[in-house]
Amino acid sequence: MSRGTDCSEFFADVVKNVASPTLEIKKLVYIYLLRYAESEPDLALLSINTIQKALNDQNQVVRAMAIRVMSGIRVPVISQIVALAVKRGVTDMSAYVRKCAALAIPKCYKLDPTTMLQLTEHLSTLLGDKSYYVVGAAVMAFLEMCPDRYDLIHPHYRSLVKMLIDMDEWAQLAVLRLLTGYARKSFPLKKRRRKKVANGDAGFYSDEEAEIESAGKVDMLDPDLELLLAACPPLLQSRNSAVIVAVARVYRHLAPPEYLTKLAGPLASLLRTEVDKQHIALISIVSIALEYPQPFSAFATHFLVHHLDPPHIWRLKLEVLTLIFPFVDTHTKNLILSELEYFAQGYDKELVKEAVRAIGRCAQSETRNAVRCLRVLLRQVESSDETLVAESLTVIRHIIQQKPTAHSKTVIRLAKALDTTTNPTARASIIWLVGEFSGMDDGNNVAADTLRILAKDFPSESDQAKQQIVLLAAKVYAHHLNRIRPSPSGQDDTNGSDSEDEARSHPIALLFSYILLLARYDMSYDLRDRARLYKSLLANPSSTQLATLFLLAPKPTPQAPSPSYGRQDLTLGSAAMVLGKNESIRGYEPLPDWISISRAPSPSLRESAATEGNTSKGTLAAIAIGSGTKGSARSGSPAFGSPAFGSPKFPQLDETRETGPAPSKFNGKVETSLEDFLASDDDSEEEEEEEEEEEETEEEESEEEDDDDDADDEDEEDAKLLGGPK
Repeated sequence: MSRGTDCSEFFADVVKNVASPTLEIKKLVYIYLLRYAESEPDLALLSINTIQKALNDQNQVVRAMAIRVMSGIRVPVISQIVALAVKRGVTDMSAYVRKCAALAIPKCYKLDPTTMLQLTEHLSTLLGDKSYYVVGAAVMAFLEMCPDRYDLIHPHYRSLVKMLIDMDEWAQLAVLRLLTGYARKSFPLKKRRRKKVANGDAGFYSDEEAEIESAGKVDMLDPDLELLLAACPPLLQSRNSAVIVAVARVYRHLAPPEYLTKLAGPLASLLRTEVDKQHIALISIVSIALEYPQPFSAFATHFLVHHLDPPHIWRLKLEVLTLIFPFVDTHTKNLILSELEYFAQGYDKELVKEAVRAIGRCAQSETRNAVRCLRVLLRQVESSDETLVAESLTVIRHIIQQKPTAHSKTVIRLAKALDTTTNPTARASIIWLVGEFSGMDDGNNVAADTLRILAKDFPSESDQAKQQIVLLAAKVYAHHLNRIRPSPSGQDDTNGSDSEDEARSHPIALLFSYILLLARYDMSYDLRDRARLYKSLLANPSSTQLATLFLLAPKPTPQAPSPSYGRQDLTLGSAAMVLGKNESIRGYEPLPDWISISRAPSPSLRESAATEGNTSKGTLAAIAIGSGTKGSARSGSPAFGSPAFGSPKFPQLDETRETGPAPSKFNGKVETSLEDFLASDDDSEEEEEEEEEEEETEEEESEEEDDDDDADDEDEEDAKLLGGPK
């Protein structure tokens, strides 16, 4: 069966051994039964009675196996039997059996959805269990059966947070996932205005009121939410990388930005693990760094590209480097730019493109280093690699457009590079840049000369370059017409006609006509259409308003967003965030929005578990008093009437405790309470000790008297021997 062979023909023979007393044989039969019970439901039902008997076995492993097998047999007929088995397992003395019962609840629900109410009660009971691994299994069942029933979590929220550190790693994942959604639905996002005193040096008796200045709004956390955030830092030391990502999800979606500094180190440490874990860690880092890059600036060296990194890893590393670039020190900035320049000259074309684009994003993120980034990119223009040159020119164009007036010399240098540049995309980018600067600095403008040189080899240019040459000719001619356009003041028609003739006979006008003539007979219909469009716009030299709006309108500054831009809105750690989209991912559920203050549940709901615990303790103490068991009173637990046992909700009990209960009579005898009984024991013990001390004192005195008598007798004998008086 483990090799994939169909063993269903032996079903009847194998099931006969379900009553075997040997545990190992019983396990193998259960495994076989789970595998083929759905295909042989009639024969599987024959073993149900034997499995039911195993629920009464003394061995907890056998009882747990019985629950697992009964819930795993997907035969709807036995749904009620499975429900009864789960009910017995919930109240079992063994925590292992209760855990298996918790895991069987979703299976029972799938067999019979009508048992939802009953199973929900069992689930609520298991959520309040004292054993942390039972609670972890109950949370897993909760997420699978009723993930939106947050009302069941209210009384157990604080116990879940306290047990979080003791649970196994997979239960921690389930609890963190549950509490993340619970926090969004239970704790409203509050803001409070931070204030500071401007006149803080005023004297104590000063009549001047201190001026209050607003210092902005800060997040105001709920105490229960702070309890969850305080319980998460130890989990960052987990050996399971999924737990670290789950904690990152909690801090990312629930905590203020200052909590994110705790995540940088643990997430960066995952870059030393396997490639798959590195991928998830880098995606999580990028998602956080898109909004809060500062915490990761101290770990910049962890994101340097290694020669063995696969493409999906070094792409994310380059993205992180560009995001944290404005927040690192000067030495680290130089290191990052050196690394990017090195990879821009590599042999991998994809890595070359990404490195050049990363340099451009670094220049856009911090203008102080734009000059150095531009200098690095201009060196790449002279390379023989056409891919590198084309990508570098595209990035240079974006940098120049950010501040056009400061890069006129750069445009001249690029125009000279047209003699050696052969890549069509690169030539088109340079020609477009020259056209954008055709109206600036008339004395040193090279647009007309560049157009004259390009017109010589127009037929041999690529389609991209031809389109940009025609556009350059139209821009140069439009600027020329704007310079020589007559003033709108009253002048005769003769001067107007002379100015039009002069405009048409100018070398720039002749050059424009020549370019349009070449484009008119080109093979590209798109180019021919463009030529006719520009000719119509500039047909009347005295009216160029429409052509100016069409050709010379100011263009917005281009932005090169991060490749992962948009992922920051997805849930951290989800498959949708890894793939970068949430439309086609089945089962993706975004985090709920923060609940409003008016709809937030009362914090007293989360205190009900503690109240029930105190009530149960009081009940047990009362039972102990009524039974009069001496052992329970000596265990150190406070008695019902003692001051340590408070009863704030019952003032009558306090009054009774102060005045003392009246002795009750039964069969004519005074009934002695447990406290009186213990007090009498203490008094009798003290009396016995005092009697023993008195007896010891009397014995010591009698011994001292005997010693004195012996000494006197010896003195008398000595006196007789000497013949003298005593």
